Order: sequence, then structure tokens, then C-alpha cells
Amino acid sequence: MGERTRETLQLQFDKRLRLEFHGARITSDAGLLAYRELDEVLGLTEMAPIYLQETRGGRNVQHELVPLLRQSVYSRLAGYEDTNDAVRLARDPAMQAVVGRRAMEKQAASSNTLSRFETEALVTEENLRGLEQLNTQWIDQAMARTPHQRVILDMDSSESPVYGEQEGAAYNGHFETVCYHPLFLFNELGDCEGAMLRPGNVHSAERWRQVLEPIVKRYKKRGIRLLFRGDAAFAKPEVYDYLEPRDIGYAIRLPANEVLQEHIKHLLKRPVGRPPKKPIIWYHDFQYQAKSWDHPRRVVAKVEWHRGQLFPRVGFVVTNLFAKPEGVVHFYNRRGTAEQWIKEGKYALNWTRLSCHRFVANQVRLQLFILAYNLGNFLRRLCLPKAINDWSLRSLQVKLIKIGGRIVRHARHIIFQLAEVAVSRDLFAAILGRITRLRLAPG
Repeated sequence: MGERTRETLQLQFDKRLRLEFHGARITSDAGLLAYRELDEVLGLTEMAPIYLQETRGGRNVQHELVPLLRQSVYSRLAGYEDTNDAVRLARDPAMQAVVGRRAMEKQAASSNTLSRFETEALVTEENLRGLEQLNTQWIDQAMARTPHQRVILDMDSSESPVYGEQEGAAYNGHFETVCYHPLFLFNELGDCEGAMLRPGNVHSAERWRQVLEPIVKRYKKRGIRLLFRGDAAFAKPEVYDYLEPRDIGYAIRLPANEVLQEHIKHLLKRPVGRPPKKPIIWYHDFQYQAKSWDHPRRVVAKVEWHRGQLFPRVGFVVTNLFAKPEGVVHFYNRRGTAEQWIKEGKYALNWTRLSCHRFVANQVRLQLFILAYNLGNFLRRLCLPKAINDWSLRSLQVKLIKIGGRIVRHARHIIFQLAEVAVSRDLFAAILGRITRLRLAPG
């Protein structure tokens, strides 16, 4: 294996204990093999050449496009967000196995090769667009295994703090930091349908249509019913005017003003008597037309009186849905799951780690993070047994991906001997069984 023999390390608290390091035979990321199995069943990374162009030439190209893409995606999925991590990962048994081809017999790509792939080969306009199209096809493969008659789209923005002088970095007063200001679009299953990296000082809804429209066209072409949710940043006439003619139901938070308050003034009087422990909640709906609107729209109000608070909590939602006011508010409140998915991307994959100087290189990094996030989410929502189907991406990373394993090579077989701690053999087998059924019964 090319390893050097090293002395064992001794621990003083118990002199019976010795430490040995076998880097080329031991892995701490053996759980990636389950994700690679799902990748194979859905045909995800293998479709990369359809959408990505090979821009490298010459005889010195040793690592093909598909293995390089796998290494970029699986590294991020396991929590290694920098190409510098390839110094060790290139010889990691699990990474070699999921990358496949040349990597299994020799090694995966080095840091320099992987960095050139991400910052030179993928930054072309064609390949950047190809990454977006590839992500769309990945979601289509997962949705083909997901019974659905309608799709709910949640749009939200977030901040990615920057490191030093980077193109497009700017101070954002809302986040009170110098950052990028990416825009995300999720479906209700947690898949990231689209993402766009934007300069740090743009409005939260800037370029919303550029992200939303391709997704809408794709689903509408199939006759899928669409619903849309957004916070107050998307309470814009142009958003309503886009959604309504396309028969897209929406619920968007509306900033409060004096006219809206006047419509619910009868609910703003403090209830008589001693307030109960549970909040008193009232709902009301009415027709409202802002000066910038060409016609009235339905607005739903929620008023909450909490014990110990002098004034009520008031919220308004503009909608074209016909549900009861309480139902509209309940539907809108579920938009908060999009914020949770953004946090999962931050804490599990560290997708705010956009540290390249060039803006376009950081666009590529964000798209690679989105692919890694979606692969992780596909396994979570399609393949987890009931006992662990509530695990977050971070829990899966720590408990499933980070399974320790030892590789043993035989003439005809390569065996991974896995640790059985947080995930047992039976649990891992159940995951693989669900992945197999996805192959047998798509849709």
C-alpha cells in the first residue's frame, strides 16, 4: 500500500494502550458508500457529461470529468469543504471507492487537480449553466420516485460571510456583515430546486424571477399544480403579477401599515379579564389594494395576545388561496422549514465557505454545495428507515457518513469492515434495501 512503518504511540493514562495509524487501510467516512449506491441507482453523477463540457486537453489528463465531479460533491457531503483536504482524501479508501475508476487502483485527484477542475474547468459560462441543469435533472430523478400531485416552492435568501477582498462582496445592513447574498428555492421535501449567488448589497428579492421561472416552466410543462411561499421581501406587485396568470397559489407575508391596521382595529383591543396561559389568537381576512396594485387582493391577518405582553403580535399574509384564514396562516408558517434547510446547508456542509477571489469561482462552489446537499437530502427522504427518518443532515453526517471502516483486499473482492456504533448492520442493510427498491420501482 506504500505505507511507511511507524512506531506506535503510547498513552500515559493507561500504558496498555497503543496507537497505530494506517491511513491507506482505514477510513472515517465509510458511510459515503451508501450515498454512492443511491447515486448509482438514480444515475446522478453519470449524467454529468451530458451537461458539462470537458475543457481540459492534452495527454496529461489523468482524472476524468465524472470522477472529479464525484470527488468534489462527496468531499463536501462528508464535511470537507476545501480542495486542500484532497491531500489526505486522495488516498482515503472510502473516497477512492466512491470516486471509482482510476482512483480505486491508484488514488483520487490531488488538491491541485481538483482546484483546477473547480476554478478553471467549471467556471465557463456553459459549465456553470450545466451545473444548474444537472441539479435540475437530479431533482427530477428523485421526484420520479416521489408520489406528488402538487409542489410547494419556498424562496428565501441568506448571507455568506466573505474572507478578505473578494469580487462581489459588500456590506449588508440587514445582516450587519460583509458578505454575499445568495438566493435559494426549495420544494417542500427539502430539495434545493435552484440557487443564485449575488453580491452582498442587493435586495433580498433581487433576481427572483431568474431563479423561479425555469422551475415553474419545468413543472407546468408536466401539468403539476404549484404553490409559492415567501417572506415580506417578495411582497412585490411584479411577483403577484407573475404568479396569478400562471395559476400558482401563493401566500406571502405583507409588511404592516396603517391601512392594514385599520382593517383589524376591532381585534386590537385588549381582551377583558385575566389573560389565560395560552395565547388568544384571532384571524380575519379582507380585501385590500395598495397604491402600487392594479386590483384588490385578499389579505389574511393573525392577531395573538400573549400573557404578560402589553401589545398583540400582528401578522399579515397576502394570498390568492381560498382556504379559511387559519388554514392560510398555517400554510404560510410552514415556510419556516426553508430557513431550517438553509441552516442545514450551513452547519452540515458549510456551504457559506465561498472563499475564492473570483465571483464566478464562488458561483461554481455554491452549485457544487447544492449538488452535495441534494444528494444528502435524497437519501434522507427516500431511503431512511422509520427509526431514523427524522435525522437531520448533520446527524446523518456525524452518525452515518462518519462510520469508521477498515479495507481488506482479496483477489476478487474488496471488503470494508465497518464499525457498528450509531448505525448497526441491520440499519445499514435497511438503507441499502430501500435504495434497491428505488431501482426496481421508480415512480
